[in-house]
Amino acid sequence: MEQDIDLDWPNLKKYSRENEALGLPGPNDRRVVFMGDSITEEWSNLYPTYFGDRSYINRGIGGQTTPQMLIRFKPDVVGLRPFVVVILAGTNDIAGNTGPANVNMITDNIFSMSEIARSNGIKVVLSSILPVYEYEWAKEIMDPPSTIASVNTKLKEYVTLQDLEYLDYHSEMVDERDGLMKEYSSDGVHPNEKGYEVMSALAEKMLSGILSQ
Repeated sequence: MEQDIDLDWPNLKKYSRENEALGLPGPNDRRVVFMGDSITEEWSNLYPTYFGDRSYINRGIGGQTTPQMLIRFKPDVVGLRPFVVVILAGTNDIAGNTGPANVNMITDNIFSMSEIARSNGIKVVLSSILPVYEYEWAKEIMDPPSTIASVNTKLKEYVTLQDLEYLDYHSEMVDERDGLMKEYSSDGVHPNEKGYEVMSALAEKMLSGILSQ
């Protein structure tokens, strides 16, 4: 019996041409790659002024989970030879986009991306998962805030042990239900322009310090 098989499950083709066209950074070019899902991908569309003409490269793909990102991490991050990678991942794992995932599965994949980056001389920023009270497309998922809190706690513990950086969007964007503030989102998961304005300010404060080293 024939089965439909997705031959490019991690979507390696999405950025392959852009990656080739970019080439390697110049000697004084401190490139930053943002790795993530739709929250990262839409950042460039809804708040493009943050990326502008500088060496901030968006490598988000909507709907992706951490195992998909791990597979494409080398071509979409390491191959671009960035100075820093900012990883924002895990919310789609919690929503079950590619099947059930627990806290350890999510963080193991994120930690593996971090280890690959560090072994290639890339500085690592691990981002908190943004608050979510409920996933509109996966309302059967029970208590997302608790899982998000558990993942974020493990990320904070890891960056402390490994002497990395933790970019905490969650604390600045959470409401009284442990969801995403309405002023920052129309669907409770994805930031709007105002949400990206907050994220950009937080990211830039951290990155300016790292890039000035």
